[in-house]
Amino acid sequence: MRSFTTFNIQYAHRFYNFKGEAQYLHGHTGILSIEVEDSVNCGVNMVFPCNEIRKIAWDLIRNFDHALILREDDPLLPAVLDVYEHQNIRHGAPTNTMCGPAFHTALATAYPECRLVVTKETMTTEGMIKIVHDLLKDKLNIARITFHSGDNAATEEYCVGAKTMDRCPCCGILFGPDGVCPKCGCRKQ
Repeated sequence: MRSFTTFNIQYAHRFYNFKGEAQYLHGHTGILSIEVEDSVNCGVNMVFPCNEIRKIAWDLIRNFDHALILREDDPLLPAVLDVYEHQNIRHGAPTNTMCGPAFHTALATAYPECRLVVTKETMTTEGMIKIVHDLLKDKLNIARITFHSGDNAATEEYCVGAKTMDRCPCCGILFGPDGVCPKCGCRKQ
C-alpha cells in the first residue's frame, strides 16, 4: 500500500542553450508528489504518516522553494553570485528564513544562504524527479515521484520490492539509529 504527500514549490530557472521560450529566465509553480510504499503498520493502521513524509522530504526540498535553479555551466550563475556579493546577501541575510540544509550530490548542489540550487543537467520536470529521488532514496521507500511544472509533467516509478522500513508501532515513524522512536520514545523490540 502507499501513502503520499504533495508539495507546492515556487522557483525560477531557464534552459541554458535551449532554442525556445524556456531559454529566458522565468518562474513556475511546481507540484511535487512523493508516494511511499510499505506494509500497513498495524499499530497506527497506516503505511507512513504523511506529515512525517512531509517533514523528511521538506527538509531538503525547501531549498528549491522560492529559489533560483541554474545549470552549473550557465553564464548567469557567476553574474547572479556577483550581484549577491555586491548586495551583501551572498552569504545570507536575516530575512532568508526558508533555507534548508545545504547539500551536494552528483546531480545538484544547494546554496541555501543565497536561495540558489545549481544543477548538473537542465532543470526539467524529469530532472527534478531525478534530484528528489537521489536526495530521499535512503530516507523513504519511494514508489513514485511526480512533478508538474506549468504545462509540463513527468513521473517515475521505483521498485520498492520487499524492502520495509523499521517503524515505531505507536506512531508509525522511523526508529532512530539507537532503536528509539524520536517522536514518542518507544523502544524497538
